[in-house]
Amino acid sequence: MKDTFIQIFGEGKDLSMLQMSSRGVIMFFIALILIRISGRRSFGLRMPLDNIISILLGAIMSRAVVGASAFLPVVVCCLTIVSLHRLLGWLVVYSKTIAGWVEGEKIPLYQKGDFDDNCLKRGLVRPEDVMQGIRRSALTEDLNTIDKVYLERNGEISAVKKQN
Repeated sequence: MKDTFIQIFGEGKDLSMLQMSSRGVIMFFIALILIRISGRRSFGLRMPLDNIISILLGAIMSRAVVGASAFLPVVVCCLTIVSLHRLLGWLVVYSKTIAGWVEGEKIPLYQKGDFDDNCLKRGLVRPEDVMQGIRRSALTEDLNTIDKVYLERNGEISAVKKQN
């Protein structure tokens, strides 16, 4: 039994294509389970917290596929990271303080007909970036039709049109 298992999944770093592929298939299903545990926000909201889980899971899980780390510790590590993500996501929902610390706040970039230079610097964006966001979200280049523009917590720029 053990010999068959090693023949299919390999051992250490010297893996054949079939062994690495077998590991990849198993990690695919483990990743699917982990993402279901993590919750829909992991790949839906694209907040910094959610991007972290994508990067970490990809980096850590790849170690099991290529044989750079033992399989079971990688899975346990990933489960720990997913659980932490789930916990922080829950805390963000129930605590404004933690939400502000983890996800940040929106930054007003344009209001009352003017760009806010301090907020532009704080957000590390230029007026050209704001205009790109306006074109994308409000489908216009006419600043006379725009009331406010924000750099959202997820890094996107959104515009609010003036009320008629």
